[in-house]
Amino acid sequence: MSWNEMQPLLYDNTLDTLFMVWWSTFYAVLFGIPLGVILHLTDRGALLQNITVNRVLGAIVNIGRSFPFLILIVWLLPFTRILVGVSIGPTGAVVPLTIAAIPFFGRLVESALREVDRGLVEAAQAMGGGTWTVIFKVLLPQALPALVAAVTTTVITLVGYSAIAGTVGGGGLGNLAYTYGYQQYETTLMIITVVELAVLVTAIQYLGDYAVHRLARRGTRPSSVIRVGLRRARTEEPAAVTEAA
Repeated sequence: MSWNEMQPLLYDNTLDTLFMVWWSTFYAVLFGIPLGVILHLTDRGALLQNITVNRVLGAIVNIGRSFPFLILIVWLLPFTRILVGVSIGPTGAVVPLTIAAIPFFGRLVESALREVDRGLVEAAQAMGGGTWTVIFKVLLPQALPALVAAVTTTVITLVGYSAIAGTVGGGGLGNLAYTYGYQQYETTLMIITVVELAVLVTAIQYLGDYAVHRLARRGTRPSSVIRVGLRRARTEEPAAVTEAA
């Protein structure tokens, strides 16, 4: 196959891969952040402690993360057809990619929120802040660098999953490598596809790391109200200890 014949194939399938990764990442973040927040808030000793809810959600997440992706695609074929009208192609692949990514990203969000200074949460509560204030003024802003790193990891994982989806009719670079590179013995095309995937993953990692370093260097300061509450809590703590003595 000549380079002129390869170019349109590479262009179209690259767009298909970007389409699958973009939309599956969008939905994974849209649903994964609330999932991670609920997992964090319902954990033992957390703001909305509910062990039953936490364990049920945790079990669902663990099952979703352990499901082999290739089996998940096949298993979801009827559901995908009902939901989007097709079961193959880039549009059809977005459904299993999203379902695989949500529990994965949700766990990463939970881990990121765990690293937030508990004193800031207590300060927000001391100032009369409710659950929504804690979530949007403390937890998510303070965990922003870790959340960006989580998105980066999820996108890279989805690039790999999209290649798997391509081998079973999902389209994209995986389909190109399998259909032409493997089945038709187009070794050059196979190598180009692998190199392109490697470059794509490297670029995503670089951009993600750059964003994380910028956010970490700039720092995420709590709001002035929260800082006042934190200082007040630290001032009152020794007084409470003295009175108890």
